[in-house]
Amino acid sequence: MKTIANLGLTSLAIITLVCSCKKYDPATAEDISNQQTTADSTPISSSAAVEKKDSKQKFIRTADIKFKVKNVVKSTYAIENTTQKFGGFVTYTNLQSNIRDQFKTKISQDSTLETTKYTVENQITIRVPNRQLDTVIKTIAKQIDFLDYRLIKADDVSLKLLSNQLSQKRSASTQKRVEKAIDTKGKKINDVMEAENALANQKEANDNSIIENLSLEDQINFSTITLQLYQNETIKQELIAGEKDSDAYKPNLGIQIIDSLKNGWYILETIFVFLINLWPFLLIGFGGFFLYKKYYKK
Repeated sequence: MKTIANLGLTSLAIITLVCSCKKYDPATAEDISNQQTTADSTPISSSAAVEKKDSKQKFIRTADIKFKVKNVVKSTYAIENTTQKFGGFVTYTNLQSNIRDQFKTKISQDSTLETTKYTVENQITIRVPNRQLDTVIKTIAKQIDFLDYRLIKADDVSLKLLSNQLSQKRSASTQKRVEKAIDTKGKKINDVMEAENALANQKEANDNSIIENLSLEDQINFSTITLQLYQNETIKQELIAGEKDSDAYKPNLGIQIIDSLKNGWYILETIFVFLINLWPFLLIGFGGFFLYKKYYKK
């Protein structure tokens, strides 16, 4: 037992001495940390080009995906959370239900079953950091029940960026020469006006190149993903109060007879009042008839 204990103590001392003598290498530690991170996190896909850190190539990466999910609402929330998690943002979402068919079935005197067939779909546009595009797509893929299509593009715009930069330099150089010409040689109004117009055109061209480059850099830094989500047709049935026929609201026979007598009396009153309003014409008529009987016969 003492021999085993001595061997254990000796081994422990040797291990401690080796660990204390080993130098700490930051690079090695960083490599190990990166390997652990890569192993634990979702691997990056090679489905579209990603430029290296020191590469002169610049890519605008876009993705267009259409797929079916179990539940559009739940998948929408999951996609929005994923976008936020990886530093992106939602630029457009249109969640809606489309009614395919709707009908009512009368099941009793006062109850009706309303059946609605509808589909739920959503169109989402999100933007995520360029290097997170494949990771986001793989995370979103967990929501897919059936994939219609997936289109990923990587457009190299490095030459376009270079062209804009050279255009900016030319515009700046021309702008300086025109400004100098205006200050030193511009004497006539016409010459000054032409030079000013040329200067304004140069400034506008320079500004357009700057704005275009900013737009390209924004598209390079943040990739755009367009998603179309849909689910199977859903049937919703709801029991609602039935609509009664108009005959159900008719009064009984006694009330109808009383109402008829009242209506007849109202009609008689109306006729009597109408005749009273015609008394001048009646008086003229009687007078004419009397004169006719008295003088015409004679």
